[in-house]
Amino acid sequence: MENSIIPNEVISDKIYFIRNQKVMLDKDLAGLFDVETKRINEQVRRNSLKFPEHFMFQLNENEYEILKSQFATSSWGGTRKLPYVFTEHGILQLSNVLKSERATQMSIKIIEVFIEMREYLIQNLSLRNEIEEIRKKLNNHDKNIELVFNYLDELMEKQENTEPRKKIGYK
Repeated sequence: MENSIIPNEVISDKIYFIRNQKVMLDKDLAGLFDVETKRINEQVRRNSLKFPEHFMFQLNENEYEILKSQFATSSWGGTRKLPYVFTEHGILQLSNVLKSERATQMSIKIIEVFIEMREYLIQNLSLRNEIEEIRKKLNNHDKNIELVFNYLDELMEKQENTEPRKKIGYK
């Protein structure tokens, strides 16, 4: 199966935000790379120096339970140990140790999805900042308009409360 057949949405649906990082589960990567999960874990153990903690880590019980609760139907089966998750860098490294054409193609596609997500978030953040600036300007404009109306009210009160002026000059 060629990687272009798998839509980006399928990959992005398998990306989770755990420990302030975007990560993918070992079982999801195994499915995309068309290998068994135990093969991925085996390669990680054999190449442990290539996978520092910011490339991959094992979920704790609490994280695993929270992640399982996000699925309406459980397709997890009888997991004997807590799953590993891989960051963007870990996925790239994983394709290097698996050394299959499928793993290389899929890791490139996955990295592209990560990049699209990052660009989307940056654009979204930029848009949010622009909206906040406009909101601040509008708030200042509201204050200025209110000040102008206050001045106009004061001027109108002065005009209403003024006594006729004494005429100065020759009669």
